[in-house]
Amino acid sequence: MAAQTLQLRPLGNTGLNLSSVGFGASPLGKVFGDVSEQDAFAAVREAFRLGVNFFDTSPYYGGTLSEKVLGKALKALGAPRDEYIVSTKCGRYKEGFDFSAERVTKSIDESLERLQLDYVDILQCHDIEFGSLDQIVNETLPALQKLKQAGKIRFIGITGLPLGIFTYVLDRVPPGTVDVILSYCHYSINDSTLEDLLPYLKSKGVGVISASPLAMGLLTEAGAPEWHPASSELKAACRAAVDHCKGKGKNISKLALQYSLANTDISSVLVGMKSVKEVEENIAAALELATAGMDEETLSEITDILKPVKNQSWPSGIQQS
Repeated sequence: MAAQTLQLRPLGNTGLNLSSVGFGASPLGKVFGDVSEQDAFAAVREAFRLGVNFFDTSPYYGGTLSEKVLGKALKALGAPRDEYIVSTKCGRYKEGFDFSAERVTKSIDESLERLQLDYVDILQCHDIEFGSLDQIVNETLPALQKLKQAGKIRFIGITGLPLGIFTYVLDRVPPGTVDVILSYCHYSINDSTLEDLLPYLKSKGVGVISASPLAMGLLTEAGAPEWHPASSELKAACRAAVDHCKGKGKNISKLALQYSLANTDISSVLVGMKSVKEVEENIAAALELATAGMDEETLSEITDILKPVKNQSWPSGIQQS
């Protein structure tokens, strides 16, 4: 029997086809604990071997460390450049936020040097709700258009937590200005509000990437980190759902990933990975979904547990009015 491979999905009008599971490289910046360079390289190599072609990072992750490690790991692959898709970000740094044209223009050169690349496929304005959305529209995106013309980036994206930021920006720029949006924590079992925005994004020809199907740790056996901004009610409900799965001998993280992957209007689901074991588990979950489908019974049981807190959001920091 031929080995199964990950599904590739078109990204809006870009012509890019992304692997349904994307490699979130923030853990390579040691933001979730220590990672040896050897483990990082092995994780990237194994992901690529199993069909992952999309790698996402940012200068913010680990204060530029994620970009450096990902750059080295991709170089070590020795694969042709057109066989993998790299996305990085601008505007958010260890030092703070700066969406000025001058800073983002300098930022891409720094990122390319760290990534050891001549261009990135996608450059995204990182967490735009922390800046001025009007600056994004009038200054940042025009600066990114120039980088596109210069061949340093192929496509332009915006990222953030509150979904309203996407409509705010997309309603104020010419069609085709923004190629892709990256949303996180809004397409998982406890919060599927991104779904309501999909027809709008499709009408604008914008590709959709969803990150954090595990709701930044809420839907894991380890549980959410200390700093997680969710309410105690939401944390308790997620903990109950985790315990329910565990009691049945099921893995809630696998189910949560499959739930996110099941919506094919989302081009890629980004999952943070830092070891071969994590890569293999995530790919296995995706392939199982494609062949055997999801455990609908357990999904329905945990959906019931989470019903009282469904779509309950949390603050992302400075909100745009």
